[in-house]
Amino acid sequence: MLRRIITKLVLATRNFPQWLVAQFLFLLLKFLKLFPADAAIDFSDRLVRFIGPKLQRHQLMLTNLRNAFPEKSEAEIQDIALKAWGHMGRQMAEYVFLDELFDFDPARIGEGRVEVSGIPIFVDLLENPRPFIVFTGHTGNFEMLPVAGSAFGLYVTVLFRPPNNPYIADMVFNFRRARMGRLVPSHAGSSFQLARQLEAGQGVGVLVDQKFKKGQATTFFGRDVRTNPLLAKLSRQFECEVYPARCIRLPGNRYRLEIEPKVELPRDAAGRIDVNATAQLLNDKVEAWVREYPEQWLWYHDRWNIKKTLK
Repeated sequence: MLRRIITKLVLATRNFPQWLVAQFLFLLLKFLKLFPADAAIDFSDRLVRFIGPKLQRHQLMLTNLRNAFPEKSEAEIQDIALKAWGHMGRQMAEYVFLDELFDFDPARIGEGRVEVSGIPIFVDLLENPRPFIVFTGHTGNFEMLPVAGSAFGLYVTVLFRPPNNPYIADMVFNFRRARMGRLVPSHAGSSFQLARQLEAGQGVGVLVDQKFKKGQATTFFGRDVRTNPLLAKLSRQFECEVYPARCIRLPGNRYRLEIEPKVELPRDAAGRIDVNATAQLLNDKVEAWVREYPEQWLWYHDRWNIKKTLK
């Protein structure tokens, strides 16, 4: 009995910092909810622009930007970093107002905050059911993409990586599940769950620019990275179509969601989808998106696994 009590106390002590961070975040989100969406998003942008450069992660962000854009001046790097913090703040506030922000109606195109490019692709996937994969990166408000699919009645099973903080992870999971359909947390058995969806003739969605310690040896912005081979292996197994999609933040708290035509995946000499070349293709696509809107990507993310070298 005593041992059990001591164990609970030790676990509570270890989890207290994460609990405290989560409570601060929950309080901030409730505070933002007191304001109209535009005011809350703009305030959150300014707040995180103020706080972000004072955090240790700012140095990682600057290093990532310098490595990715050696041709840019230091003033340009600093400007992108500051704007990137602002977009992180916007992402936080957009969580609170996502139901209000996503006002796209296929019957009233061009009348709301959200515009959609690639509507014929949505319609084709809906009217001609078949297994498919949609991939994206951490650009703009990527959370809107599965919500857009739902607006067309096109539901996909989304693979996601839960936040490290378990309290925040629970909040994010419940939020996403209520708006995005079926979710599959990234873990050892997630590939089997996605495979079952494709086998059933349904669609799945994956983020392809996350840090991955193992996997395929590839490059991203000319630097070595490891890339998750999951999408390539699934597409090779099921010979399913693969579509790029992204979100772009526009001025005035507006958004453009784009789903692009299916990509032709590279194949090896035997005619099978080449896993390594496909992993590189995914990186190249995300890199092209990031180069177009560099401030809208998560540069504080340790994609190149260099954080430990900065200590």
